[in-house]
Amino acid sequence: MDRQPSKNFFTTLPTVIIGAGFTGLFTALHLRNQNYLCDLILIDPQKQFVFKPMLYELLTEELPEKVVCPDYAELLQGSDINFVEDRVVKLDLQQKQLELATGHSYSYRYLVLAIGSSQGYLGTEGARENAFAFRSRQEALTLRQHLQTCLQRARELEDREDGDGESKKSLLTFVIVGAGPSGVEMAATLADLLPYWYDRLGGNIHEIKLILINHADRILAGDANAHLQQEALQALQKRTIPVELRLGVSVKSVSSDRLTYQNKDREEVLSLPTQTTIWTAGTANNPLLESISAQIPSEHLNRHGQPIVSQTLQLLDFPEVFAAGDCVQVQDQNQPALAQVAYQQGAAIAHNLMALSQNHPLQISNAQLRGTLMKWV
Repeated sequence: MDRQPSKNFFTTLPTVIIGAGFTGLFTALHLRNQNYLCDLILIDPQKQFVFKPMLYELLTEELPEKVVCPDYAELLQGSDINFVEDRVVKLDLQQKQLELATGHSYSYRYLVLAIGSSQGYLGTEGARENAFAFRSRQEALTLRQHLQTCLQRARELEDREDGDGESKKSLLTFVIVGAGPSGVEMAATLADLLPYWYDRLGGNIHEIKLILINHADRILAGDANAHLQQEALQALQKRTIPVELRLGVSVKSVSSDRLTYQNKDREEVLSLPTQTTIWTAGTANNPLLESISAQIPSEHLNRHGQPIVSQTLQLLDFPEVFAAGDCVQVQDQNQPALAQVAYQQGAAIAHNLMALSQNHPLQISNAQLRGTLMKWV
């Protein structure tokens, strides 16, 4: 039997999706696959989708950019989803209106918030300015260029009789802060990639030092992959260049040529000369979230200032607004910030938007972990 929309469902107002990551993009695609007849507007400041689990393959050049970061125009080809490359700067939940950086504005019937999070730096002095993040296409390309430049400069110093040994040492010391999944995968990747690149330049690969720093006393602590700690530790030691671990360490500052840190059980602050600090520790709220949270009662925010949504993924005070991913907390659920969770939540939002259009009851979203994939083999 054909599914028919409820009476008066269709108006001139569209369903707007802010954020075209896993949650937002797949919400839109699921809706179109289910013949959702309301106009769909998908807004994102970037023109390319980023398949974050494959950013390492972009860094290593194992996969071409168009595979890891396909254009939204290509992904949405053949659909009538209206993609808008712009940034939302203002959102009024009461008036159901949003404003874009270009000055355009939209009113909506339903809204999907899928704005994700940004890199956090835990208030560490100089980290934002001097450390390399690894969450976007441009950050991956920038890091690749920097790594190759460091190796090239170190090789040039090696050829010079008057080469500065300390400068060369700092060029060949690479530090990763944060031993969650991203940090562990980065360490495993670089421990094979850097010696491969340096060997091609004719350098001595054994001069490369790769250090993984973590505040906790264990890697993968408190993560969905915690059960893989021993396997990960073994993998990090079996790389071309074994990874040096410094656990139970608090990073105090990051500059362009060094990192300072302190062991938990010591007062002394130590200095580590390095021209490469890669930061994978912590997250921060999307800047738009602050203005959204200001419109929500404090009892409906978690301790990080993020909205709490119902198990049907709706804002508690604005049921016409759906939200998912790592910008919100689902009521009575503790879901990890994984692509597979975001994908399933996108499907759940699409299902519930379809249900609203047909006067059907909404369903609870309960994303199931279907295994994990980490790059260290």
